[in-house]
Amino acid sequence: MYPPIHQCPNGHTLCSNCKIRVQNCCPTCRYDLGNIRCLALEKVAESLELPCKYQNLGCHDIFPYYSKLKHEQHCRFRPYNCPYAGSECSITGDIPTLVAHLKDDHKVDMHDGCTFNHRYVKSNPHEVENATWMLTVFNCFGRQFCLHFEAFQLGMAPVYMAFLRFMGDDNEAKKFSYSLEVGANGRKLIWQGIPRSIRDSHRKVRDSQDGLVIQRNLALYFSGGDRQELKLRVTGRIWREE
Repeated sequence: MYPPIHQCPNGHTLCSNCKIRVQNCCPTCRYDLGNIRCLALEKVAESLELPCKYQNLGCHDIFPYYSKLKHEQHCRFRPYNCPYAGSECSITGDIPTLVAHLKDDHKVDMHDGCTFNHRYVKSNPHEVENATWMLTVFNCFGRQFCLHFEAFQLGMAPVYMAFLRFMGDDNEAKKFSYSLEVGANGRKLIWQGIPRSIRDSHRKVRDSQDGLVIQRNLALYFSGGDRQELKLRVTGRIWREE
């Protein structure tokens, strides 16, 4: 039982979460529960050292109650949200669970290797103002990276954006770098950066423009032809920083 701890006029106690669930009615004697706190039990609870609630995911640290709550907000073992960008998905879990989920449920392509060469073909690109594609999960250096491609409006300008997210925490993501390159007709754009952790949503990464951003007109120029079809080749690689 965690603070705040409430008690009824007869001294029966329960926590605030249970108080809401029983609709402020003591489950033992049926008296109405007011806002009387059991300070003695709260003091006892505050003096206890408790394991992190993510113990089953690998965290073996023990904390005083209030330190525990603060720790759990940022615990590196806390579950990750599903990084799939094509729809809202409520699945959470550790990295192996999410990799299997992406493969089996979202049918995301899996690729072993640290280099890639993707070709994006889209007819009628002028009709696509907002779209999100999660293209591939790369298994590289024993870790997983998600490649995203998006079409959206940046101000008044339609753009495409490609970026990489790391399936792990931010401090681990900083151990890696990646580059993306797109071009044709003797011209090219190159982006180099650090993959963002999937702790950051794909929307947050997109809105920060932390990736390769290409204006639609330039993308169609790279595509050649009559500019009525998007044919964009993006190459890239991932490497570990020493």
